[in-house]
Amino acid sequence: MEVRKSRAFLALAAFCVLSALSIHSSLAISANMNGAAGQMPAFYDGQLFTVNMMELPENASASTIAQNPSINQIFTTKDLDEEQDFFPVIDAIQGDGFNPLWQQILIVFNPGFAPRQFVSDEEIEAAAEGPNPEITLVPTDEVYRCSVVGQKSISGLSSH
Repeated sequence: MEVRKSRAFLALAAFCVLSALSIHSSLAISANMNGAAGQMPAFYDGQLFTVNMMELPENASASTIAQNPSINQIFTTKDLDEEQDFFPVIDAIQGDGFNPLWQQILIVFNPGFAPRQFVSDEEIEAAAEGPNPEITLVPTDEVYRCSVVGQKSISGLSSH
């Protein structure tokens, strides 16, 4: 009887912890994308950073895409307003070609390839090339104002 109670308690505790982590992850990524609530993790050249994102209005996005040749890219598996399957990847940080404007590029995994986390734009570009590409890149009409607000430690990173 005690063993059954212990197992039930452990199962309940594990469920609570996993639920709390899931809710925290969902809130962190799907929260209002303005101000500090728009902060999320993103990879750049194998390192995890915290970025703050704010979507530009639709008319400003179209104008920016058309007129700004140095716009950066943020690669995502879903629209940034939604919970991501994997951490986004950015193609620049301050001191390395950084522009505060970012066009969202969706990563679509092609049939026969298992979805996985990418950690650099070079890795993404290589996966999209060749006769049998792993992914297809789909540019969107969404542009975000982004700032890189800090580097995160990967030691606490779990598989996402």
